[in-house]
Amino acid sequence: MKQEKQRAGFHLLVHSVHLLDDRLRELLAPLGIHAGQARIIHGIHRMGEASQRQLADQFNVTPASMSQMTKRLINNGFIKVRPDPSDKRSSLVSLTSEGEMLLNQIIEVWKKVDDIIIDAIGARNAEQLFSQSLKLRDTLGGKAPGTKDVPR
Repeated sequence: MKQEKQRAGFHLLVHSVHLLDDRLRELLAPLGIHAGQARIIHGIHRMGEASQRQLADQFNVTPASMSQMTKRLINNGFIKVRPDPSDKRSSLVSLTSEGEMLLNQIIEVWKKVDDIIIDAIGARNAEQLFSQSLKLRDTLGGKAPGTKDVPR
């Protein structure tokens, strides 16, 4: 029986992301955070002070999930919480000075991952990959936290 040729583009993309995620995990480990927490720190920085519900909407998760994700960051002093004066049932979160310092370290880690990609495929190909990744994310309904449109 003749085997059917299959497109492997999606699988290659997922495999590459998995390998890069492993590298990212290694680079973030000394900071004591994982990739999801890094994204939350960056999102809060972009949004400024925000409610847990606003964060949940921006990250396309439930408020309960966001509460769990931020709990460790609050306990470690990277995020501060205060009551929302306009809604007694809600609280507002923002970065502490320690959170801002952590953000700078996160950005340095992200630059190192960019460098891994550039070293692997060259600067021109990496720039095209970044541009096409942005286009794919936006086309699929994703948005960076803090932008007006909420991701789907």
